[in-house]
Amino acid sequence: QIQLEESGGGSVQAGGSVRLSCTASFHHYGIYCLAWFRQAPGKEREGVAAIDSDDSTVYSDSVKGRFTISKDNADAEITAYLQIDNLTPEDTGMYICAADRSCPEGKGLLLSGTYDSWGKGTQVTVSS
Repeated sequence: QIQLEESGGGSVQAGGSVRLSCTASFHHYGIYCLAWFRQAPGKEREGVAAIDSDDSTVYSDSVKGRFTISKDNADAEITAYLQIDNLTPEDTGMYICAADRSCPEGKGLLLSGTYDSWGKGTQVTVSS
């Protein structure tokens, strides 16, 4: 299983930006995919952005244009970033990183059932 640890959350004013990081510890040969999910209070977990080993990205329609996912590869770990711009109070929630080695195409990367490995999350709170 892939070990995941998120960081970078906090309290932010609306209109501001935040950059979240997810460190995934594993030997990243072959195919893999990483995704960010958002768990807002009282709502279902929502996949917002994903990236695969070929650097292909996919976004939820609700965040497209404001969220940017990217990654940096190191020897035995990958750091996936989620840049969130023009934050709104609706972006408040726990942001959770997920990873897997079996990766569907397209929007399938935003489904929670795709992933077996999960981090604990980092909280983002946006105030108006």
